Amino acid sequence: MNTKYDVIVVGGGHAGCEAALASARMDAKTLLITMNRDNIGFMSCNPAIGGIGKGQLVKEIDALGGEMAKAADYAGIHFRQLNSSKGPAVRSSRAQIDRKKYKFYMSNIVNKQENLDVKEGQVVGLVVKNMSVIGVKTGSGNILSKAVIVTPGTFLNGLLHVGLKHFSGGRMGEKAATKLSDSLKDLGFKLLRFKTGTCPRLDGRTIDFSELQAQEGDKHPVPFSFSTERIEQKQVSCYITHTNQKTHEIIRSGLSESPLFTGIIHGTGVRYCPSIEDKLVKFADKKQHQIFLEPEGLDTFDFYPNGLATSLPKNIQLDFLHSIKGLENAKPTHMGYGIEHDVLDPTQICPTLEAKPVSNLYPAGQINGTTGYEEAAAQGLIAGVNAVLKMRGEVPLIMDRSTSYIGVLLDDLVTKGTNEPYRMFTSRVEHRLVIREDNADLRLRKIGYEAGLVSKEDFDKTTEKRRKIEQGLKYLRKEKIKPSTISSLKRTVSLEEFLRRPEVSISAFGIDLPPDVLSQMEIEVKYAGFIKRQMRDIEKFKDLEKIKIPKDFNYADVSGLSKEISEKLKKFQPVSLGQANRISGVTPAAIMILMVLLKKSKK
Repeated sequence: MNTKYDVIVVGGGHAGCEAALASARMDAKTLLITMNRDNIGFMSCNPAIGGIGKGQLVKEIDALGGEMAKAADYAGIHFRQLNSSKGPAVRSSRAQIDRKKYKFYMSNIVNKQENLDVKEGQVVGLVVKNMSVIGVKTGSGNILSKAVIVTPGTFLNGLLHVGLKHFSGGRMGEKAATKLSDSLKDLGFKLLRFKTGTCPRLDGRTIDFSELQAQEGDKHPVPFSFSTERIEQKQVSCYITHTNQKTHEIIRSGLSESPLFTGIIHGTGVRYCPSIEDKLVKFADKKQHQIFLEPEGLDTFDFYPNGLATSLPKNIQLDFLHSIKGLENAKPTHMGYGIEHDVLDPTQICPTLEAKPVSNLYPAGQINGTTGYEEAAAQGLIAGVNAVLKMRGEVPLIMDRSTSYIGVLLDDLVTKGTNEPYRMFTSRVEHRLVIREDNADLRLRKIGYEAGLVSKEDFDKTTEKRRKIEQGLKYLRKEKIKPSTISSLKRTVSLEEFLRRPEVSISAFGIDLPPDVLSQMEIEVKYAGFIKRQMRDIEKFKDLEKIKIPKDFNYADVSGLSKEISEKLKKFQPVSLGQANRISGVTPAAIMILMVLLKKSKK
């Protein structure tokens, strides 16, 4: 088969950009097909990167050699470290982003990347032979390849809603990808229907900020990327306001025209980011809801009223906006709207993101039932890497849930599935004290380097950082403090032992090492007991992960497995005993039977 391309990526959103860049940087001839090349890297909803659980994903994307963190550092205009007063396990970075600058950066990187062509067009179907994808169908003909990565975002059979009016679209003013959805159905994929929404945008010149609470960013912004030395971009404030009883009355009066409550929208919405009308129904006792007014950039007056996602009619949107403090005279530049779109049941994909029904096909991003730029970008990166590794005949990259947030994300999707848009949280991660945001480089840089995505210079920096941490910890164990030096001491102790005291900071020791190294040393010492316990749990977890299950394993022939468990295992096709153990309904007894059998067959 003569193919011009090794990998074709469908879609130029956050998943598509990371997939295409990863593939091309691994020396695969790559084609990115997008319906509008001017919107590569466009932020459809809130112009922000990171958040609780999401900041960790961005750091890991960077550690593996992805681009999102660098783009966020380039375009970030308001950085905040969330949960900064809490322990390091739950601290997460978030930044408000200049929407235009982010799109400019990402588009520029994609268009300049070697081995990567960009073509404007619409993919209407897949070219499949013997249940293996060999290319895509476009309006101008077929394009062949060895692998296809599909990242359609909300465009897959998208339907936009404003009040009782609805019309086809992937985003306001852009066409939906309806035929691609039909093509996936024809190939036997099970599709679900999810719903999301966005807020109206407001002209900042018509907002009265005088009585609103300003929210400042961090004085010393911490970059997302481990390669960024400092944030050079000008920083601006966000503002806080609230809905009130009048706002709620106006919204309730419009529920009869809400597509969400009149049965027009059938898709399942995002539980953790509901529309304002959904909030009022679910939390009827709340007298007010907090709204963050977030700037969309340095050269625009647009503000994003985070917390006011809605699909209500335009007149209702205007009325409730004008009832909110500071927004009495606000003029919207864009109205809010809801959007329904198709997604795949993610249990139909492997941990590598390759589809089970059709080989060499890699769905990534919102098509797998997730919500958010960060979740999409993480999937795109892994899909890009694995498409190339399979093409080379090399061992695939399967991210481990005990060593990365990306591993948790993918394992949750492929093992448990989701019946609502999936969002990453720190609470989903069992070993979050070990897999923190601050040590993503120490955990994952080597993987990115070996894949060819991380430069030798960046990898050497991480190696040197690790060496300095180990050197510093040895110093803390060796150096002693005598009672004569510190009055509260009753005996001579090491600096390490003294640092375990809650009131003691490593900064008091005057050690001449970089701040990020000192921070790692302090965390390692203060949380040593907890970290050791989690490491023991991880070792037990890995024991089951090491026992691989052959792809053609016949569960029906296993004596002692119930028919229900056998059928469930056949459906999910777990790659390891560890993954099988996490499938709902698979009993410990069944795992023991499989363990004995697999160990015997290995011998």
